[in-house]
Amino acid sequence: MILDGKGVAGQVTDEVRAGVAKFVAAGHPPPGLAVVLVGDNAASHVYVRMKRKTTETVGMRSFAHDLPADTTVESLLALIDRLNADPDVSGILVQLPLPKHIDAEKITERIDVKKDVDGFNPCNVGRLVLKMPVLRPCTPLGCMRLLKETGVDLVGLHAVVIGQSNIVGRPMALELLMARCTVTICHSATRGLPEIVRQGDIVVAGVGKPRFVRRDWIKPGAIVIDVGINRLPDGKLCGDVDFDAVKDLASWITPVPGGVGPMTIATLLANTLTAAKWQAGGKQ
Repeated sequence: MILDGKGVAGQVTDEVRAGVAKFVAAGHPPPGLAVVLVGDNAASHVYVRMKRKTTETVGMRSFAHDLPADTTVESLLALIDRLNADPDVSGILVQLPLPKHIDAEKITERIDVKKDVDGFNPCNVGRLVLKMPVLRPCTPLGCMRLLKETGVDLVGLHAVVIGQSNIVGRPMALELLMARCTVTICHSATRGLPEIVRQGDIVVAGVGKPRFVRRDWIKPGAIVIDVGINRLPDGKLCGDVDFDAVKDLASWITPVPGGVGPMTIATLLANTLTAAKWQAGGKQ
């Protein structure tokens, strides 16, 4: 079965739209999302354009801050301070990757924990570790919604996460632990990687290498979540999993494109609404 991320993202977006309308009807101003883009990364421009467009379709306000590639750390931090203090801004997203001269961790830590809609601030990551999450990293949270759509009881399943990034791998493992899976996290130094992946009832691939996960790595009937998105020399997109080779072996699998990608944007909007409620002192 194909996990239709675009369709499920549409459901999430509809839920957010209804939530925004209810929030506004209760007397609150519409949530506002500030997206900060530094530099001329082509892929980042595409992502940011999609995020801003979708933000407005659910009744939220979108605040654009496009900065040149030579923006200094000091000026970017000053912008974040202004956005932190702006009551019209419910959520702040700084699009990654940043130019090499800017320390992304310093920027992430500067964002107000209640406006951190990417879920990367150490305080929000800590809440996830302690099973007290409010704002959670968007891509892993989107993956969990896709897993819910399968209708499979996740409790006790062995989940193998390939990749240990702060954006996907680590928070994905924490999300799966909260769902009471048994979790193995793998990385570039893992020995016997194919044998470990083959044990997974759930396999989440997020390594950034095209078609890295092959057919003989997958247990028959496994659920495969492909977080990767890679552009091939011919211009086509593919994931980290060899989709054509694996699709008839897995019980469920996400396509690329159209799988996890749309869920990340939908979850970002859900986080922005959650942030607005948190700041208003209401229930998250």
